[in-house]
Amino acid sequence: MKLIRKGQPGEESPGLILKDGQEVEISGFGEDYDEVFFETDGLQRLGEWIQQNQNELPIFPEEERYGSPIARPSKIVCIGLNFDDHAAESGMEIPEEPVLFFKASSALCGPNDDLVLPRGGDKTDWEVELAFVVGKRASYVDEKDAMQHIAGYALHNDYSERAFQLERSGQWVKGKSCDTFAPLGPFLVTPDEIEDVNNLNMWLKVNGKTMQSSNSSNLHYKIPFLLSYVSQFMTLLPGDIISTGTPPGVGLGMDPPVYLQAGDLVELGMDQLGSSNQKVVGSK
Repeated sequence: MKLIRKGQPGEESPGLILKDGQEVEISGFGEDYDEVFFETDGLQRLGEWIQQNQNELPIFPEEERYGSPIARPSKIVCIGLNFDDHAAESGMEIPEEPVLFFKASSALCGPNDDLVLPRGGDKTDWEVELAFVVGKRASYVDEKDAMQHIAGYALHNDYSERAFQLERSGQWVKGKSCDTFAPLGPFLVTPDEIEDVNNLNMWLKVNGKTMQSSNSSNLHYKIPFLLSYVSQFMTLLPGDIISTGTPPGVGLGMDPPVYLQAGDLVELGMDQLGSSNQKVVGSK
């Protein structure tokens, strides 16, 4: 299944993209795509409900805004320096253990919403990433069992304000959590619809120029290991998002560095996970 949520911010309705490409609303199902939905076998229950109601579902207007395909999760966990060549362009080595950091859940937004530059920042950077969503509670999960805990995959742009992240004292979270810094979607794809999650091309453009082009096969730490690893340190709740890291081509790694300015257009996409775009606007 491909799960979507459409509508104005804070008023999104859950829906699906059917096999024929139609985008239908499932408000009659009575649940949003949140922790409770995933924890109570929501995907299976929804699949059964769709079989009975598919011909009666209202169609979303084509121009309706996409929200995040996941209602606000308890946490967004990100993996740093997970592509060998990205670590090299950052002047770092792949760590012996994955680097973990958080993005505030308030950074989550729709895939095509504007990117709002933060006040006091002047080094906002892009990062195309493959994200996966936790499908059931995960604590001390063995790697061999990790895939049983995954609800699906989505396209994510892990925006970073490098001045906050690297030039201010403390942890990276300050440069990762600004409003609009986590556009997710346009949809969440369940694992049964992904032929090989370890072979997905990904790309990102700024003002039409390709900045990042890679493949999920280049992830240093793979998805089953990552879910297992993170679950050793915290309980992952259904609906939580884990973003797996970005390939080379970020603005920080250029000589001289290149950062986003108001008026820029960022476009990104990934095989089988769709595409998104964000217009850059000044701070509010």
